[in-house]
Amino acid sequence: MLVTNGALVIRKLQKGDASLLAKWLSDPAVLEYYEGRDNPFDLAKVLDVFYQPDDVEMKCIVEYEGKAIGYIQYYGLGVETRRVYGYGDENIFGMDQFIGESSYWNRGIGTVLVSAMADYLTREKNADRVVMDPQAGNARALRCYEKCGFKKVRLLPKHELHEGVHRDCWLIEYRKAQAPV
Repeated sequence: MLVTNGALVIRKLQKGDASLLAKWLSDPAVLEYYEGRDNPFDLAKVLDVFYQPDDVEMKCIVEYEGKAIGYIQYYGLGVETRRVYGYGDENIFGMDQFIGESSYWNRGIGTVLVSAMADYLTREKNADRVVMDPQAGNARALRCYEKCGFKKVRLLPKHELHEGVHRDCWLIEYRKAQAPV
């Protein structure tokens, strides 16, 4: 296990999790903001996208009270992405996540998940910042991230092609707490 926070556990993705990802990533409610409803995944696509041996992302399954309910990944930002976002040589991690079981939405679990991962990345991976780029219209996610201490840095116009339209996104960041002087 990478992270444990009460009833929440984040563990590395395993081969047997492919059917869960296919289930979640074929659900239009999940796809509304993650991948797009015009881009559903079947098992073959999950295996092709999520199980590449040279992936730079650390791919994980989210469990709550012993049940797999979602997905989260994190990765160090490369030089080009840091440049596009206006960052220098800091240790910056990005993360993406979704709760695939809609019966677990609106219960505060996303806040626990995002807070736990941001804490893990700053504490264990020594990240100076953790960044995400959610769609500007995803109000529920933005509220969750702001509750977790993420701040809007700047609007990224037409940043993500989603369901055939280039959507605006927010660059948001969580900064490592400054040590008291």
